[in-house]
Amino acid sequence: MESLFDKGHFAWALFVGHLVLEKMLKALYVQNKDATPPFTHHLLKLAREAGLAADNEQEDFLLEVTTYNIRGRYPDFKHAMQNKATPEYTLERISRIKEIRQWLSSMIIR
Repeated sequence: MESLFDKGHFAWALFVGHLVLEKMLKALYVQNKDATPPFTHHLLKLAREAGLAADNEQEDFLLEVTTYNIRGRYPDFKHAMQNKATPEYTLERISRIKEIRQWLSSMIIR
C-alpha cells in the first residue's frame, strides 16, 4: 500500500488498503467463529459477522474502504477513483487504514 502510494499509484494503494483490512477481518472471523469466513469483500459485514464491536466512525470508515475494492476492479469506477484519489486524500485514508489495521491486529490471538 505504502509502496504504491510512494510511486504515485494512489487508487491502487487504496485498493490494497482494502485488501489489508479484508484479510485482517477474515482472520478475526476464523478466530472468533472457528469457521470459514463468508465470501464477501464487504468490510462492515465481515466485522459484524466476526462479532466485532466497532463504533459508528469505524463502521463508516469500513463502508468507505469497501468502495475502494469496487472502484479498483471495474473500469467505470476505476477512472472516478483515480480522479478522487489525490495525494492528500490517499495519504489521509492510508493513515486511517493503518489505525484500523492496528486495532484489528490487537484482537488477533497469537
